[in-house]
Amino acid sequence: MTDEFSTVSEDELHAYVDGHLGQPERERVEAWLERHPARAEEVREWQAQAAALQQHYAPYARDEEGDRGLLSTRRDQGDAVAPPHAPVLRRIAAGLLIFAAGVLAGTYTAPTLAPDRPLETAESPDSLPRQAQSAFLVYASEVRHPVEVGADQQAHLATWLGKRLDYGLKIPDLSALGLSLVGGRLIPVNGTAGAMLMYEDGSGQRLTVLLGRNRDNRETSFRIASQGGLETFYWIDGEIGYAVTGEVPRSVLQKVADECYRQFEASDAS
Repeated sequence: MTDEFSTVSEDELHAYVDGHLGQPERERVEAWLERHPARAEEVREWQAQAAALQQHYAPYARDEEGDRGLLSTRRDQGDAVAPPHAPVLRRIAAGLLIFAAGVLAGTYTAPTLAPDRPLETAESPDSLPRQAQSAFLVYASEVRHPVEVGADQQAHLATWLGKRLDYGLKIPDLSALGLSLVGGRLIPVNGTAGAMLMYEDGSGQRLTVLLGRNRDNRETSFRIASQGGLETFYWIDGEIGYAVTGEVPRSVLQKVADECYRQFEASDAS
């Protein structure tokens, strides 16, 4: 006897995840997944990835008036089940969506006032704020080990990280802004050694300063990248890219970025 559930294809699983199946087909796929736990786990991972992408790139979503009509037309033509190459096309489309979102983040973020710096859009350093935000989310909430070297070894920290970056690093003093150094750590930035410095205020609110090598040697003015309540001010200056990240008001973060920029510029000049 033929098992009707054995007819579920890869394309139908993708359609199930994308919400493109009718109720009878959806119930059939769900029943099949109950009998195939390994594939059910894979489908759950797809759903989680889709939800994360949808949430992250929601600001760039557009719902055009004719979109649903195009879908209806394809169904009327008998294309309810996607062709065999559809998963490949979906992956290409997802890659283009991520690329477009990165371009938008680098092109449409408003620069801050820095009249002595060229207003230039960098092509590749738009990944810098994303890496800075990831580092912040991983380490800023860490209680026992947020940094590798603490503020009590500041001289060693500056020497160690500066040597790894091949950069004369002088750690900014942000005490005038109510921030004290927690310490720092070595992290990968653009596939090479980078540095993360962490500061906190009297209430324990933290922010991070990220430095990484700028292989393209391009420059940008200050730019802002936002992800939910997480803000990042970043700029590229010659061989080094900088990013200041925190869950603080943008005006506060801008003051920190301005002060870091001033001190880094002074150390380069000395």
